[in-house]
Amino acid sequence: MLLSMASNQQTRPGIGELAKDSARDRIGVVMGAVGGRVQIRPIGGGTEWDAIPDNVVPPSPREELSARLSIKNRNSRGGL
Repeated sequence: MLLSMASNQQTRPGIGELAKDSARDRIGVVMGAVGGRVQIRPIGGGTEWDAIPDNVVPPSPREELSARLSIKNRNSRGGL
């Protein structure tokens, strides 16, 4: 019984990690948690938003790759 309970638990992203707010379908970086909410900042910077912890999940491998590629592209355009 204990094994099946543990396998159903989901690991939430920690501070500094990419996370998906499933309620808003947005990906950002976890900045912290205050007042029972998780603060997430858009990948390119900007204003953080609050997310309900149950809605904060790791992005899929495809979503993470897309987000990281977006960061690389944004950084490469900065020098033009």
